[in-house]
Amino acid sequence: MSTVDIPTFDDVVAAYGRLLGRVLRTPVLNFARFDSRVGRRVLLKCENLQHGGAFKLRGATNKLLQLESASRIVATHSSGNHGAALARAARERGWRCIVVAPRDASAVKLQAILAESAELVACDPGLVAREATLVEVISRTGAAVVHPFDDAQVIAGQGTAALELLSEHPDIQVLATPVGGGGLLSGTAIAGKAMIPSCRVIGVEPEMADDAARSFHGGLRVGVQGSPATIADGLRGSIGARPYLIFRSLVDDVLTVSESAIVNAMRIALEDLRLLIEPSSAVPLAALIEGRIGRSGETIGVIISGGNVDLSACPFLAGRAPLSA
Repeated sequence: MSTVDIPTFDDVVAAYGRLLGRVLRTPVLNFARFDSRVGRRVLLKCENLQHGGAFKLRGATNKLLQLESASRIVATHSSGNHGAALARAARERGWRCIVVAPRDASAVKLQAILAESAELVACDPGLVAREATLVEVISRTGAAVVHPFDDAQVIAGQGTAALELLSEHPDIQVLATPVGGGGLLSGTAIAGKAMIPSCRVIGVEPEMADDAARSFHGGLRVGVQGSPATIADGLRGSIGARPYLIFRSLVDDVLTVSESAIVNAMRIALEDLRLLIEPSSAVPLAALIEGRIGRSGETIGVIISGGNVDLSACPFLAGRAPLSA
């Protein structure tokens, strides 16, 4: 694994320059009511307000701007947000985009991919099926692959959200993000440790998809089996090779939270923050609410990763009882 290309902070800085005018510099918000609830000063980097409703546009655009392909076709596999982001970046460059998506993906996210003029190819749930279908697409079309998280240029692009956050608020003591495949957390760790070496970087994932936590604490990269039954649909993927290597050197901890805690955090986000965020974004907030991130009185930075919510699948919005697990 020593030959794997790992992005540096210089790559994150270069990505920031490359993305100027192409992605939004999303706002950083603070809410006294939520601060009082958790006993910490919490600064929220609102990537739910990014073009396409998620941070994924940063990594996809940074990669595509550096990509040369005779076919002018890109392909990826995605549960939704990365596919829509790559489709947007490809459309703006005049390229064709093909997205392999599992059949259990959020209908809202699939509609967003189609709205960006991409071609959807359905596959069975789970990483194995996604990767196998992508191989078939590549062999048939000659498309260049833009991996959703295990790519140095994608990771560097994701790190620009933390770069923006810390440049505005250098007093942050802890940075927290959701973790699925690991692109956002690893990019955040690169930026965070370079800009504020004392800053602690924490990843949070669902208990139902806890491969990053098991990998981090066990010292061996492991994956999830099938498609985990978590409401946080964006965090069902397995941790990538590059993110895992970055985790081992730069991330301070990886936590897990229950399904009921995720739903509760979404509801509190509506009540305290007036923000409708997707379940994946609520995962670090759930750990904060439980008092597991930072210490009383510290300043915590959180990347709110996205806001693409399937309202029909959200228990308290669909009129169903909250999850009990």
